[in-house]
Amino acid sequence: KVKEIWKDKLRRDRKPFLESLDVDFMRAVESNDIELQKQIISKKQQLRDITELVELAETLEELQAIKVPEIK
Repeated sequence: KVKEIWKDKLRRDRKPFLESLDVDFMRAVESNDIELQKQIISKKQQLRDITELVELAETLEELQAIKVPEIK
């Protein structure tokens, strides 16, 4: 149960970063900057993958150490 609560917290924490990256991605599409699009896709995937780390945590301390990276 605690892991699900922590995943929800991480999802809330990463939301503004994903929204910002969505805007950046659309700008990259408009300017046809393929390299920047790839970089943004990678950053967004890093943010999505953060919740997978929750399953690896074995203690409450390990769980609390999992934070959303500030990706810009």
